[in-house]
Amino acid sequence: MSREELFSVRPLFNPEGRHVYLETYGCQMNVNDSEVVLSILQGAGFTLCEKMDEADLILVNTCSIRDNAEQRVLGRLDLFRQEKKRRPGVVVGVLGCMAERLKDKLLENSAVDIVAGPDAYRDLPRLVEAVTASGKQINTILSHEETYADIAPVRMDKQGVSAFISIMRGCNNVCSYCIVPYVRGAERSRDPESILNEARTLIDAGYREINLLGQNVDSYNWSPADPAEGKLDFAGLLDRVARLDPAVRIRFATSHPKDMSDRVLHTMASHPNICRHIHLPVQSGSDVMLEKMNRKYTRARYMEQIASIRRIMPDCAVTTDVIAGFSGESDEDFEATLSLFREVRYDGAFMFQYSERPGTKASRHYPDDVPAAVKTARLNEIIALQNGISLERNRECVGKFYEVLIEGPSKRSDAELVGRTSQNKTCVFPAGGHRPGEYVNVRVLSCTSATLLCEVV
Repeated sequence: MSREELFSVRPLFNPEGRHVYLETYGCQMNVNDSEVVLSILQGAGFTLCEKMDEADLILVNTCSIRDNAEQRVLGRLDLFRQEKKRRPGVVVGVLGCMAERLKDKLLENSAVDIVAGPDAYRDLPRLVEAVTASGKQINTILSHEETYADIAPVRMDKQGVSAFISIMRGCNNVCSYCIVPYVRGAERSRDPESILNEARTLIDAGYREINLLGQNVDSYNWSPADPAEGKLDFAGLLDRVARLDPAVRIRFATSHPKDMSDRVLHTMASHPNICRHIHLPVQSGSDVMLEKMNRKYTRARYMEQIASIRRIMPDCAVTTDVIAGFSGESDEDFEATLSLFREVRYDGAFMFQYSERPGTKASRHYPDDVPAAVKTARLNEIIALQNGISLERNRECVGKFYEVLIEGPSKRSDAELVGRTSQNKTCVFPAGGHRPGEYVNVRVLSCTSATLLCEVV
């Protein structure tokens, strides 16, 4: 097998040899990490399989952002334990953030043979082999340098339309509620040439959309070994990626209100293929809560960012994250969040109630003192408000025309296709012989709070 075949963009399916079954939970960073893991394992002779009962190696890539994410994984381990009873030679590994947070506690689970943190994926082939010889294995050492820049991820998406590139790892923000800095380590940016090479490979493989990923993309900062070459910030990287192919869409996530600059906005505005969508997590509309969360911006500063987006790109959609019921959140703090939502009028939002994570600053210093019933009621009120705003925003699209990148069949029917506008709005329309990866122009006929119902024009 040639090196080109071994490190192909798409997974290898080989009935011979050893097989790996891989489940992924959490954010797109975890999805991209799983693609790195598959690339490393293919290099060690494993090929991907889609059925657990065919696997020699079962891996679960985990998330620790909220407790329910971890509970889902613990439930899966019970299933993996049953599989090991049926086939005693099967090896089970837990990867990622949950592995980094719980470490040896996971090894106490009878289902688990391997525990590997986010910076230990290169070591997986050795860990797998060592299980047979020496028993359970663990590597949760965090690195200040690891970016996997030389690893070509093996893409596991079904349609081959949209792909993700990690431009950095870790986080330095240390928001008081967040576990990420503790399980993914300090922030480090990736060599831009490796990012550009990965993007070129995806474009050559037919991908029509590239998503640049980082815990805080706006703090991307590459310093070359030769200072004469000059530093590269996120605006500069975004410009270079967008220039590779004007027919390929560019997206990115996630932005941070304390770091997003007008340079990034002007770069977006200067390239039609950079999508008109920014995900700008606010978390709370209350300055008291923002300070306690260690977000490093005020409500006023956040609204200045929103004003800059609307001034420089009037057609840009904005979405957000918000937490209901953080430590000490009063009725006044909560009302401040509701009023901010009414003022900004987000196109969409990811909305959660506070889930205390062990080891964070909040868990050490701020009591989780908002009653569960109050958290739930506040979250439901935010959801109801945002659903109404999302419907209003989508109704403003009715009768308008958009270019849509087709992603695949809709969930309801193969006779319909689904795709997204530059503003990241989901569109459903009759298939009419079109295929994933094509751009089509549509007119919006009607809508729900989540979807634009369209016709191809």
